[in-house]
Amino acid sequence: MISVEISRQVGILINRRGVVEYVIVGDRNRIEIPRLSTERVGRARFRGLRFIHTHLNNELLTKEDLTDLALLQLDLIGCLTDIKGVVPNSIHIGYLVPENKRQKAWSFLGPQGIDSLDIDFTEFITELENEFVRERGRLHLLDQEKEKAVLVCVVQPGSKKIPEDHIAELKELCYSAGIAVLDTAIQRPKELHPTYLIGKGKIEEVIMKCQQLGADLLVFDEGLTPGQINNISSITELNVIDRNQLILDIFAQMAKTNEAKIQVELAQLRYILPRLASVNKAFSRITGRIGTRGPGETKLEVDKRRIRDKIAFLEKKLTEIEGIRDRKRERRKASGIPVVSIVGYTNSGKSTLLNLLTKSRVEVKDMAFSTLNPTTRTIKYPERKDIILTDTVGFIKNLPDVLLKAFIATLEELRDANLLLHLVDASSPDFEDKIRAVEETLKILNLQNKDRLTVFNKIDKIDRGFIKNIEDRYNAISISCLKKEGIERLLEAIEKRIKV
Repeated sequence: MISVEISRQVGILINRRGVVEYVIVGDRNRIEIPRLSTERVGRARFRGLRFIHTHLNNELLTKEDLTDLALLQLDLIGCLTDIKGVVPNSIHIGYLVPENKRQKAWSFLGPQGIDSLDIDFTEFITELENEFVRERGRLHLLDQEKEKAVLVCVVQPGSKKIPEDHIAELKELCYSAGIAVLDTAIQRPKELHPTYLIGKGKIEEVIMKCQQLGADLLVFDEGLTPGQINNISSITELNVIDRNQLILDIFAQMAKTNEAKIQVELAQLRYILPRLASVNKAFSRITGRIGTRGPGETKLEVDKRRIRDKIAFLEKKLTEIEGIRDRKRERRKASGIPVVSIVGYTNSGKSTLLNLLTKSRVEVKDMAFSTLNPTTRTIKYPERKDIILTDTVGFIKNLPDVLLKAFIATLEELRDANLLLHLVDASSPDFEDKIRAVEETLKILNLQNKDRLTVFNKIDKIDRGFIKNIEDRYNAISISCLKKEGIERLLEAIEKRIKV
């Protein structure tokens, strides 16, 4: 055998027509498959190549072999080896298996003597692919148009964050972005990996899970550098984004007015500008998809000078819009009518409360960031027509600075408010963390001393004994917008605060 004579592993990549596309020579202990074309037969199909190579140390398929099988989506991988005293001149074959059959991502044929191998490869691989198609069809009874994701939560060394809460919020954000979540992974690295954020072994494991489930998107709850996105993308065909890009994408989808679209584009360009040196390569796989969609998506390929020019142009347009809003605010102030602004964590029910108090029909969606522009209405309850109520964009933990800066103009409405209603979803298991996140944002806006009333919403979903406890702790009012419970009491509290 040539491999034995030269004391090196030798391998061939064979396509489905039986044609050898590559001949590869390694060293005695390992062999490296070259970068392959990203073209595949289809979303749930394999690459159309099988890899057969030699092993010189009398071993079966190694972990490295099986990792190549999974990451490269090969039809199968086989090694020719001698297992002394067991099966001389044997072949050991590995192939991927669907989610419903797995203990691991792969299964095996052999080891067995080469002469006894009797397999119709075309029939075998066709049936195997059909199994994957059926299994993924079962998993994807959800909307076929949605991108399908696996979420990765990274708990940094020394961090006290509860990963389950972060995963739950990331799932809500994915729902708002129109992404179907197939699975989640939590990693607690001893230290953050500069290349992949988490260890290479763990990232390979996650990517295998994505490929087995048919996911096309990997979403991290931590911010990724362009280099990390590029490095993770280089070992997979997946679209890789972080939480910041996900939020930017949601804003892009939710932006309906001209002002909101300008703000989103401005945020996208500010996010891209400092990363431009490596962004072209890192984002080349994902242009026009989740994380890069919206008014700013075509700006990924422009140079820094043009981006700065565009930012200046958008800032000027935004300043003009701010001037119009300033004049409206001045007219309201001159009228002497008190203004109450609703603030709170995203999806806490702010728009629903606005509709309830003002008899309005502002669009309400059970998802994050459904409101981007401030909405102003007059309270319509009897004998209470002298209060203006405004709804603002929802806050979120660790909101990207670029987004906060872009929406400062919107949040300027809060400065003129006589009272802030801090609406809290009392049914959320981490409502205390969300309260702190809102308070931190108000501090950034220099509004920490503004008079505010804490209002717990969705009390129909929690134990009544708990309600009294949290009311006392936060000197708060409790309501249920859904059941229209506690609304009169809230109005009385608002009037009392305004008079004071």
